Amino acid sequence: MRTSTLPTPEASLSDARQPLESVVVRFAGDSGDGIQLTGNRFAAVTALAGNDLTTFPDFPAEIRAPVGTTYGVSAFQINFGARAVKTSGDAPDVLVALNPAALKVELGRLKPGGIVIVDSGAFNERSLRKAGYAADPLNDGSLASYRLIAIDISKMTLETVKPLGVSQHDALRCKNIWTLGLVYWMFGRDRKPTADWLKKRFADSPLIASGNIAALDAGHAFGETAELSGDIPGYSVAPASLDPGLYRTITGGEALAWGLVAGAHLAGLKLFFASYPITPASPLLHALTSLRRLGVSTFQAEDEIAAVCAAIGASYAGAMGVTSSSGPGLALKGEALGLAVAAELPLVVVNTQRAGPSTGLPTKTEQSDLMQALFGRHGESPLAVLAASGSSDCFETAIEAVRIATRYMIPVIVLSDGYIANAAQPWRVPDITALSPFPVEFRTDPKGFAPYARDAATLARPWAIPGTPGLEHRIGGLEKDQLTGAISYDPANHQQMSDTRAEKLDRIALDIPLQTVETGRGEGRLAVVGWGSTHGPISRAVVSLVERGYDVAHIHLRHLSPLPPNLGELLRRYETVLVPEMNKGQLVQLLRAQYLVPAEGLNKISGQPFKIAEIEAAILARLGS
Repeated sequence: MRTSTLPTPEASLSDARQPLESVVVRFAGDSGDGIQLTGNRFAAVTALAGNDLTTFPDFPAEIRAPVGTTYGVSAFQINFGARAVKTSGDAPDVLVALNPAALKVELGRLKPGGIVIVDSGAFNERSLRKAGYAADPLNDGSLASYRLIAIDISKMTLETVKPLGVSQHDALRCKNIWTLGLVYWMFGRDRKPTADWLKKRFADSPLIASGNIAALDAGHAFGETAELSGDIPGYSVAPASLDPGLYRTITGGEALAWGLVAGAHLAGLKLFFASYPITPASPLLHALTSLRRLGVSTFQAEDEIAAVCAAIGASYAGAMGVTSSSGPGLALKGEALGLAVAAELPLVVVNTQRAGPSTGLPTKTEQSDLMQALFGRHGESPLAVLAASGSSDCFETAIEAVRIATRYMIPVIVLSDGYIANAAQPWRVPDITALSPFPVEFRTDPKGFAPYARDAATLARPWAIPGTPGLEHRIGGLEKDQLTGAISYDPANHQQMSDTRAEKLDRIALDIPLQTVETGRGEGRLAVVGWGSTHGPISRAVVSLVERGYDVAHIHLRHLSPLPPNLGELLRRYETVLVPEMNKGQLVQLLRAQYLVPAEGLNKISGQPFKIAEIEAAILARLGS
């Protein structure tokens, strides 16, 4: 009896592969097995094959967990297909486990009847004991409900690579590439881009490059040979229907970097980025450091406070100051954010959220910093808050953050999270000349200059670069006179300045798009309201239910402070509002308080993103179906 979730091909590769609409593959192994590299290479060639895709790098929380233990299991999941793919997939169709610990941790995710490929050479008494197995799962019948493909990958890799003169240690490190070759064969992937990449990656070690390429070819050849006997299935996934254009895969960290560079370009400013390394925010620092050729200046500060203060100083000097961090770092930046609000300078702060509190789960995703971003400062210190809904959306969100920051002379926090930062999606490279510029005009005329004489539309004060003759003025944390900028302790002046800073958000609300309904009707029984990385599973769940005739709609927020001016009226058109969040219910509290709507929370705090099935079940429960 066939139990695989993937159909068994009915013809050999030379005749035809079994076509599939979409597939979820999960690679897993020890942290030192090169799992992330394997997954990223598979994603790259899958994108070249024309499939739509979304990835989910799932790093272990322990940086240096003992080898072979469940604490050190690293995984990479990819969902790819011939249709639009908006999530990394609920449950894998194929699981590749390179050691017993990976099988132990990941098997529960695999669909019943799914394919599990294991390196049987890694299953020995010691590794089984370290993984917590009392008996060998390859022989005790516990995998009977799956399609098990057990191959001594370690031995085959050694037999392929050692004759080239590669040491046994380095040869064994090629087993992930051997496995990649096998999976390439299963899904008809081209090996040449990976071979070219290996030659470039190991240009200084041609022997290592040759060993990896030989392993890639050997894994592929094994698939071809096994296919003849029917042991290894072969499938095909047709290219997705995408708009014409130039595409590349991009992670959220990369898209944020490119968006910030584009935003600074559209504003006519230099970009200065100051940050202190912290997981999972560091990829943004890495990406921007590689863009110095575009005029980007980066500064790795000694701590979080120095980073944000350096960015504020850069904005004071006429550049687009940007800093980044994750939840604990954002808390440390709180006092300096108040300074940026008081000084009324443009500043962009990227917060890549992770599971907390405190150190929490540094590599796991969460959405628990929304309240901190909105209110986590002393005094009345309003600022704008945006949230990216996915990796590619980070590009446009970053541009919008720069636009608001410079037009209204106000700090803007951009919320990303660990899932968005590391996940990859296809991204159509935009035509930069088609984007609307929003050039900054610095004040240069000393005639009638007053540091806090505001623009009538935006309430922004003039941006005067220090050293400009006749425009000398004072900034700082002490309250300023509403016109001259002199230090003022006058009660009425403080009231006026506080009101004005708050009113800036009201003006921004008139300058952002009205909230739209992404899927479904503009009124009805149930609206699912999301923000950030819940976009993918919500979108897929709602689209599926609408196609099945259910009265449900999807509303997704990019602007969280201020909220779109029509949002309250829009939400009141629905009988029920459901708000899925990876926290204990932060946006749902805000919507209830601000609009008095019957919003209900759907909350998950496991360090893992929502599954489509979880969203669907919650919707159906509320619809009484």
